Amino acid sequence: MLVKILVLAAYAAFTLGVGFLGLKKARTFADFFIGGRSVGPWMSAFSYAAAYFSAVLFIGFAGKVGWGFGLSGLWIALFNALVGVLGVWGLLGNRIRRMSVELRVTTMPEFLEKRYGSPFLKLAASLAVFLFLVPYSAAVFIGLSYLFKANFGLAYGTALLVMGLFTAFYLVLGGYKAMTMVDVVFGMIMCVGSAVLVGSTIQKAGGLGRLTAGLAAIDPKLTAPVGPGGAWPLFALVFLTSVAPFAMPQLVQKFYAIKDRRSVRVGMAASTLFALLIAGTAYFTGAAARLFLTPQTAPAAFAGGRPVFDVLMPEFLARVVPPSLSVLMMLLILSASMSTLAALVLVSSSAVVKDLYAGFVRPGVSDRALTRLMRIVSAAFILVSVVMAYLRPATIVAILSVSWGAIGSFFLGPFVWGLVSRKATRSGAVASAILGLGTCLGLAATGTAPAEAGTIGMLVSFAATPLLSLVN
Repeated sequence: MLVKILVLAAYAAFTLGVGFLGLKKARTFADFFIGGRSVGPWMSAFSYAAAYFSAVLFIGFAGKVGWGFGLSGLWIALFNALVGVLGVWGLLGNRIRRMSVELRVTTMPEFLEKRYGSPFLKLAASLAVFLFLVPYSAAVFIGLSYLFKANFGLAYGTALLVMGLFTAFYLVLGGYKAMTMVDVVFGMIMCVGSAVLVGSTIQKAGGLGRLTAGLAAIDPKLTAPVGPGGAWPLFALVFLTSVAPFAMPQLVQKFYAIKDRRSVRVGMAASTLFALLIAGTAYFTGAAARLFLTPQTAPAAFAGGRPVFDVLMPEFLARVVPPSLSVLMMLLILSASMSTLAALVLVSSSAVVKDLYAGFVRPGVSDRALTRLMRIVSAAFILVSVVMAYLRPATIVAILSVSWGAIGSFFLGPFVWGLVSRKATRSGAVASAILGLGTCLGLAATGTAPAEAGTIGMLVSFAATPLLSLVN
């Protein structure tokens, strides 16, 4: 326990130290939010992938998807890397960077306003960003709190308070450039931690062959191309988590900050390999958890004989990883989560400060006042997220699916078509955003699984933009 505390203290000191250094450099809004558009390829690559994956993946998704779909969950990891990372960087990365400079925009709502000449679309987009990224941030805090509860025996509320305060200090101080500097170190920790986790899992199972044979003995479908959960639910999870990044504001922001075309090319390769390792590790170990956890061996991970999905992976890590390496697993998930939280807080706060306040309330506000207000709103966003995490309205997977589904359903059609086609019109963009979001939320309200509702909403949004643009 003492070793864990000392390592965590060193980790916190390093992170806050970088934040203090960033405080001196982040003097303008552009410095604070997009690093002055001067971020290089390696920082951008690690920052993108680390923002993509977090405790939501390692705690929530790995637990529920691994338990329900077995090794077929690796399809999600593969498509996350090839579509959500390689596809986004290769198809849109440089175009996003170039158009953000040409249109002089720093946020996605600003882009939509400039591209379509629609203040209404900017207003609606700003509200969507803030409202639906709050639950995503809350899901990350939930995962982290379970992790700290398992590692230190802290009460859930205490762990949540500690993580909330730490995140607030780290991010409010330094802004985006400080975040990317820390992300490089975080990314290295994640790579080493993932390799150790996979090796420990295979060794504990007695080899890869015994691991797959053990899963097949529990249920043959756990090693089949399509797991017990079924083809359509699996497709929905693949589509939601792989296609939504084309229009997720916290990921798109990475391309506003990147400095040149070469950085996009280098960053694309690095982030794709990173994503394969991180996502593959999460879903592989999530499936392997079926071998090690039962109501008898891990009673804390079950309630009434049924698995508590958000608790499965913390219990699994405690049993599979050697005690001498458990601190590395803690840093693995903590590093991924801090990067994601930082990206979510920055983007959500910018929606309030830059898009709503400076766009509609005080258009002539000074840059210095904007930067100061960004720090204040960032702290407020973290507070709201922590409160929501304390209430725990649903499982991590359900919260994330609703968040990603709603954001993707609103932005996918207007944003992607706005980048690649001049024929997309204002009326088509506005109508498709509302129709996509309405479809997603309407289906979710009637009991459709959140991932499936999000998938259908995103498909509607993407198809509706060009079709409705033909009308006007």
